[in-house]
Amino acid sequence: MAKEIPYLDVQNLTKSFGALVLFEDISFSIAERQRVGLIAKNGTGKSTLLSVISGKEGYDSGSVIFRRDLKVGYLEQSPTFNPDETVLDACFNHKGENEKVLKAKQVLTQLKIKDLSQPMGQLSGGQQKRVALANVLLTEPDMLILDEPTNHLDLEMIEWLEGYLSHGNKTLLMVTHDRFFLDRVCGVILELDDNTIYTYRGNYSYYLEKRQERIDARRSEIARANNLYRTELEWMRRMPQARGHKARYREEAFYELEKIAKQRIEERQMRLKSNNVYIGSKIFECQYISKSWSPECVIMKDFYYNFSRYEKMGIVGNNGTGKSTFIKMLLGMEKPDDGRIVIGDTVRFGYFSQEGLQFDESQKVIDVISDIADYIDMGGGRHLTASQFLQYFMFTPEQQHNYVYKLSGGERRKLYLCTVLMRNPNFLVLDEPTNDLDIVTLQILEEYLADFPGCVIVVSHDRYFMDKVVDHLLVFKGNGEIKDFPGNYSQYREWSALQSEKSTTVETRPKEKERYRNESRRKMTYREKTEFERLEKEITQLEDEQRRIEEELCSGTLSVAELTEKSRRLPLLKDEIDEKSMRWLELSEIEN
Repeated sequence: MAKEIPYLDVQNLTKSFGALVLFEDISFSIAERQRVGLIAKNGTGKSTLLSVISGKEGYDSGSVIFRRDLKVGYLEQSPTFNPDETVLDACFNHKGENEKVLKAKQVLTQLKIKDLSQPMGQLSGGQQKRVALANVLLTEPDMLILDEPTNHLDLEMIEWLEGYLSHGNKTLLMVTHDRFFLDRVCGVILELDDNTIYTYRGNYSYYLEKRQERIDARRSEIARANNLYRTELEWMRRMPQARGHKARYREEAFYELEKIAKQRIEERQMRLKSNNVYIGSKIFECQYISKSWSPECVIMKDFYYNFSRYEKMGIVGNNGTGKSTFIKMLLGMEKPDDGRIVIGDTVRFGYFSQEGLQFDESQKVIDVISDIADYIDMGGGRHLTASQFLQYFMFTPEQQHNYVYKLSGGERRKLYLCTVLMRNPNFLVLDEPTNDLDIVTLQILEEYLADFPGCVIVVSHDRYFMDKVVDHLLVFKGNGEIKDFPGNYSQYREWSALQSEKSTTVETRPKEKERYRNESRRKMTYREKTEFERLEKEITQLEDEQRRIEEELCSGTLSVAELTEKSRRLPLLKDEIDEKSMRWLELSEIEN
């Protein structure tokens, strides 16, 4: 029986920039229906590898071979668009058929892009990334290559994308630092480490277990080589220079042994525990604060909260519900409409924002940190120098003397994080700290925050990170509704699921599960085809009504009674559109 040709076959691939070798002689293949996650530290060439595979960038040697006539969709880390083209044009680059346009609307709606006629130049970087993601999904390629698809998505969007990529027979190569996503979507993990590729045939949890086994085995091999090396070194010193054939063979073996013995496995440093952070018992109190941008955009209403000493709080919610606004009010960068925030005298905030710090590109990494402080006082007579602190966050001595302009995007974010922590605050406020950070750095930051003796507020869409770090949640639900939940993200999801189950009848659930299980393996029935066509018409009508109401609400011509009526109708209308759109998407996945 002939061996099946893989969708993608990479053989002996090498790529370098001058003296910097990113990967050397790496080989792997991806079969049809495999969903593969690629993991590596920042600056080691993940995005470059995807760019090389997709044909956007050249390479030094080796081969990249796709199966003949394979259609490949590639999502870049930072896509670019013509600023004058509309969102819809950016998705198709031509006028689509009605069915394709409707599907574009549904996918873009799931990704919270509502105005299809808006020029791309008016969208934020995050919105443009979401349009690029929709574009790739809508082309329905045989294979998807995705670079950080979950960046700039809120939790609702991430969970939708998880379901979308897990559903059916999709083939996928993806870079992501979202460990929940890797666990639930990918069945193979590729790790790019030390210029080499390692393959793990399982999800992220399996990878963690097997990677540790690989490191332990390698450590034992190096220890054995060191013992033997000492013996052979004595022999080399005693032997005369003129050697026979056998002796020369042993000499060559000695040099191979020396290479192994001198290898170093990157050891994690001891946990960084500071005893020199003091914070008083009075932290901050939100005294019935209200904030809104318009009658339709309420952030919070009469919100009261007294923050406890040593509390580690997570803030979650969809984009646009006011998470970052709340942070900015706490830090005095925005003012509430009503109420006030009273902050304790001992509080020293350290703020990590989404925008990040603007660096002097001509500075060296070590100078950026030592300009803030030469060392951190860890208490008990212990000090950590700027260089030691950078090393803790995986900046090698060589990297510390690199110029900032040479750093990758992830390395810059990591350096920015170090500038915040180096100031030794006692209250850390971290707004999306996990974006663009590699998994190793995330693990180090998780340990740092677990041991941090002050207060922490984290805004993040990284569910794995939140579970590790926080013990309390504020869930921003929109329209000023904020749920105070005593637990981490997974506990909140379990609680939410139980609430949903209470409102769902036992009889309908097995039928729903059966329908989801079977729909990808059969043709559409006549009834489903009729439902599909009806939904197309209904969604278009509902969207027209939504657009009319939104225009009327902004017109300033409505009476109070009309304003009240239409304001009540709008959220109901949006829920109905979302419900019908999800059903339309489900049906669109079935063979017509």
